[in-house]
Amino acid sequence: MDFIEQKRHTELANPSSFYRLVYSEIEEVGWERLVRFGGDLEFLSFRITDKKGRVHIMEIQLDKTYPQKPPSVSAEVPYIFDVKWSVKSRLKDLVQQFREHLEKLQEFWSTLEDIDHSLCVTNKKKLSRATTCRQIDIGNDCSIMLSINARDPRSLPECRFMGAGPVVNPVRKLWLRNNKRWMKDKTLPENLAFILETGLPRPSHVLENDQQVECGICYAQYLPIDEELGSRSGAGTDHTCDNSSCGRAFHTVCLVDWLRSITTTRQYVDFLVSLAFIWLT
Repeated sequence: MDFIEQKRHTELANPSSFYRLVYSEIEEVGWERLVRFGGDLEFLSFRITDKKGRVHIMEIQLDKTYPQKPPSVSAEVPYIFDVKWSVKSRLKDLVQQFREHLEKLQEFWSTLEDIDHSLCVTNKKKLSRATTCRQIDIGNDCSIMLSINARDPRSLPECRFMGAGPVVNPVRKLWLRNNKRWMKDKTLPENLAFILETGLPRPSHVLENDQQVECGICYAQYLPIDEELGSRSGAGTDHTCDNSSCGRAFHTVCLVDWLRSITTTRQYVDFLVSLAFIWLT
């Protein structure tokens, strides 16, 4: 043990030294971030804001032998990080480790927020940022319970179906048949829609924008799963009419097919498609 560590251990043998140490380390983190603290200063909680503006409460429990024994950390997160600690570590180091952990969870929380915004999630009030499951109403008195992998949120989630057998069984068969087509480059609501081969019920605030997300030609939000469509398989609308009196959304594939069906535009459309193919290749 070097001289600095020996000196620190000697000082901490005195309770007043413990208080001075903790006060100085709170100062380093910032008193404005302190939310609560215990009278003996063995419990602290800090308000930490991540890069997306989400506010988190980090709770820290200090042992009487601090900093010889590492502090314990708790927070509303799906899993906690392994604390890296030495006798020379300080609270500001712990807060930095927590910030780094929050950054690893950004995609997980963004995925859950997309689900909560786009689909009919039940019991929303009971959910927290530590919750990895979502129960989603898919219509006909049937719902699914999805368990999202916090470390890989774009991967295929675990799925459990709830409802009467005659209603649930056909949906379960669709899931088992199509789940190998899950694509990480698509959002979870998009994947669910084309794996279950149906439009899922959506919250009222989303329904108000139906005209803007469903194709004005095929009247579907997503293209079907079809190998002939290549990368566009299961894709959503990707073009919006510039005419302010229209403003409808379309699939480019549907637009091309529709224009080709009109005799007067077929030759011109084929010419444009050929140019686009040459340009892309």
